[in-house]
Amino acid sequence: MTGVRCMLLRGGTSKGAYFLAEDLPADPETRDDLLMRIMGTPDPRQIDGVGGAQPVTSKVAIVSTATEAGHDIDYLFLQLGVEEPTVSDRQTCGNLLAGVGQFAVERGLVPAGADRTTVRVRLINTGTIAVSTFATPGGEVDYSGGTAISGVPGTAAPVELDFTETEGSVCGSLLPTGNVRDTVGGIEVSCVDNGMPVVVARAEDLGITGYEDVDELAGSALAERIDALRVEAGKLMGLGDVSGSSVPKTTLVAAPRDGGAICTRTFIPVKPHPSIGVLGGVSVVTALLLDGAVGRELLEAPAEGEPVEIEHPSGKLAVAIEFDGSRVRRSTVIRTARKLFDGTVFPRP
Repeated sequence: MTGVRCMLLRGGTSKGAYFLAEDLPADPETRDDLLMRIMGTPDPRQIDGVGGAQPVTSKVAIVSTATEAGHDIDYLFLQLGVEEPTVSDRQTCGNLLAGVGQFAVERGLVPAGADRTTVRVRLINTGTIAVSTFATPGGEVDYSGGTAISGVPGTAAPVELDFTETEGSVCGSLLPTGNVRDTVGGIEVSCVDNGMPVVVARAEDLGITGYEDVDELAGSALAERIDALRVEAGKLMGLGDVSGSSVPKTTLVAAPRDGGAICTRTFIPVKPHPSIGVLGGVSVVTALLLDGAVGRELLEAPAEGEPVEIEHPSGKLAVAIEFDGSRVRRSTVIRTARKLFDGTVFPRP
């Protein structure tokens, strides 16, 4: 049996298989078939592959040397279905991004700095650039450290992710519908794309408090309402028929209750997220900073210059945004990553 060189990393609150582009078939259809067999898709347990049986662990990062000036590497993200035989490139992933720079150094695509390394990454899915900075003492990637992030046990080395020019990266504009507030199926929403298309609605308008745990939401009848809402919103956002797509995401907001700025429950696309995505979080915070946005009245804004702490089912995510009232200048998020294994993965025949 022929195997494929692969590295498994936890990036942020996600886990994925990382590959060099040169180690995979160039033809997308052939590549996607291979990746589904590697991950064990379709199967609710992904028992015959390396997928983890949920969307946040059924992810792939494909990395290559930059083909254009201005950045160091190219990163293509693919979201694989768990029960469905799907492979989507319609979104990027800021959590897996947390491990992309380190993977590039480990594979020799980027030289390591003596103490810290900064890698400019082009997110192929959106065409935007992200800057990842992480520890490389003695010229080697060090995954150990004292930084904790919600949703991940223990601590690891911090990874600073800076995003610029992410407005409209998928939909073409920060406000894809042209409005700060729309009504979809009788529900008030704000549709924002600052790196990830997100539909923001008040939790109470969907019949929940916004403080439910993931298991409680997973067993509820909410999924059907969420799907209908996001499918209609997707049309308004210029995304066409999104019934088979992983975007847009839907985030329900409620008043904070644990010292943060806002409480959230996110769906990917209709299953409850155990935390919140990095760029999804950036888009949600951006939405809540807009005058007239749905849920803005629930935001407990921090002191000027301080990050906005998003409460989610696993804890909190701090997002720092430079926003001048009309344009997002820069977004910064601290994540961690850890190498889990490096070797050869063998796909299902």
